[in-house]
Parts: sequence; structure tokens; C-alpha cells
Amino acid sequence: MNRIVANALKTLRLLPRAALILTVLSAPVLAVPTMRADAGSTIEAPAMKKNGVGFVLLVSLRRG
Repeated sequence: MNRIVANALKTLRLLPRAALILTVLSAPVLAVPTMRADAGSTIEAPAMKKNGVGFVLLVSLRRG
């Protein structure tokens, strides 16, 4: 009987820790539908202007 009670107490001690870990791991998954519902939450970077450096770099790499 003591063995059953000891196992039950050990299990009850682990339940809060398991619940906390489950909550932390499931929070991002549960937050995704909330973020998709709001179209105004998208953050976009400003468009970069083209300087033409890529062509100069391409030519210099081909010559070397």
C-alpha cells in the first residue's frame, strides 16, 4: 500500500512541471491562428533601392 501511495505522490509532484512544459511548448502553436486573423500585424522591410553593385561584382569575379 505504501508503494502505491509513494508512486501516486511522485506522479502528483510531476504534474505541475509537465503542465508548465506543455504550456510553454504549445503557446506558439496556439498563437499562430491569432496572428493570421489580423492582417495588420504584418511587418515588412522597406524596399531597398538598387545600386548596381551586383553587376560590378559579377564582372570582377569573372575576370579574376
